[in-house]
Amino acid sequence: MKKDLGVLTAVFPMPVLMIATYGDDGKVDVMNAAWGQICDYDKIIISLSETHKTVANIRLNKAFTVAMADKDHIREADYFGLVSGNDTADKFERSGYTAVKSERVNAPIIEEFPVVMECELFEIIETESIFGVVGKIVNVKAEESILDESGKVDVKKADLVMFDQFRHGYYTIGEKTAQAFSVGLELSKKKE
Repeated sequence: MKKDLGVLTAVFPMPVLMIATYGDDGKVDVMNAAWGQICDYDKIIISLSETHKTVANIRLNKAFTVAMADKDHIREADYFGLVSGNDTADKFERSGYTAVKSERVNAPIIEEFPVVMECELFEIIETESIFGVVGKIVNVKAEESILDESGKVDVKKADLVMFDQFRHGYYTIGEKTAQAFSVGLELSKKKE
């Protein structure tokens, strides 16, 4: 029997996304955002609070990058979510990480994270209950060490991290359960 838990942010897993931008002073800013997802084949939406420094930077530069955090870099990823760029001017420098300018958009790529999407600002959605930044993905980069034989990202090699909103923990991806767009086909062949 199920027990009522009340209103919760009950979607699991959530990605651990590092949103990187340049400030008006040219400094790198990075924030940890768990509320993001693909919303079209070439677009990603990040639900943010309009007060984030990241939002001001995105409005200014019309660009940002989205990296996926991995197990080896979770301490710094968590730090990027705990500390506000509005309050800590040297937030990125304190991490000890390195950034390079994207060749495709006016935003930094954080070298330590294994997978990054380079995005142009597509639109900002503002309603009474939603503030979302939609980015058009113009390129995805990944470390060669996490690619499989066919050149695709191997999520096990990447050791990507997900966020558990129920108990506020970070977890790595487990074993593959089934092949998507395949395992359910046998049910479509059942006779009524």
